[in-house]
Amino acid sequence: MTRSVWDFPRPPAVEQWGEHVVVTLGGVQVAATTEAWCILETSHPPTYYLPRSCFAEGALVEAGGSSFCEWKGRAAYVDVVGGDVVAPRAGWYYPTPDPTYAMLADHVALYAHPMECSVDGEVVQPQEGGFYGGWITSKVTGPFKGAPGTLGW
Repeated sequence: MTRSVWDFPRPPAVEQWGEHVVVTLGGVQVAATTEAWCILETSHPPTYYLPRSCFAEGALVEAGGSSFCEWKGRAAYVDVVGGDVVAPRAGWYYPTPDPTYAMLADHVALYAHPMECSVDGEVVQPQEGGFYGGWITSKVTGPFKGAPGTLGW
């Protein structure tokens, strides 16, 4: 079933789709799970939050900085390590998420562009824009926020 991102709500919904998510970096599988949570927000492709327990040992390294989401709270960042490759600040998580999003505790979201991420065997396309972390697959249709000229959406 294909879903339009324009049918996603604001504030965002959270769903588990049971998809097989695999993340590879530097030729090494750094994560695999069927227990990812998807954040579904109007105009955005889903952002996948993977359980920390699905990451290979040493794949996540705390990084500096933080950001704030009006819905989920304060985010912290991680570097993702696979083989000899380090993707700086390529992941984020909410140490103490807002109670509405409590299921995201101990889960990490990843930017798709520095690594290869797949959902049910389909390699995802990263959402455009330097800040957004949505993953585009054939299961969602746009247009998607993030491209030039869409920041005011």
